[in-house]
Amino acid sequence: MGMTANELQQWLQQRRSIELLDLRRAAARAAEPRGIAGARWLDPALWLDWKDNTAQDRPVVVYCAHGREISQGLATALKVMGRDVHYLEGGLAAWQAAGLATETLGA
Repeated sequence: MGMTANELQQWLQQRRSIELLDLRRAAARAAEPRGIAGARWLDPALWLDWKDNTAQDRPVVVYCAHGREISQGLATALKVMGRDVHYLEGGLAAWQAAGLATETLGA
């Protein structure tokens, strides 16, 4: 269920059809508005409101700031709901440490 930054980068380069979700807490996102290109930010505190609106027909990849409790916990919850879900090991921090590009994400 976990994937490395390099694995995600390969998926993106291959233009695989995925839903990429930035699940950083609002405060973490406010402090660092840059994220992985193509990601949609969803407030993890409101996951009960948006959980049914995640992709059912393609893999979902989630990440948080450090790839720990938020992304792993919500990946597990979405998997129980029948989603093909993966979390980014090490989160956005691992992505940036690998020297991979980020961009300012919209709301």
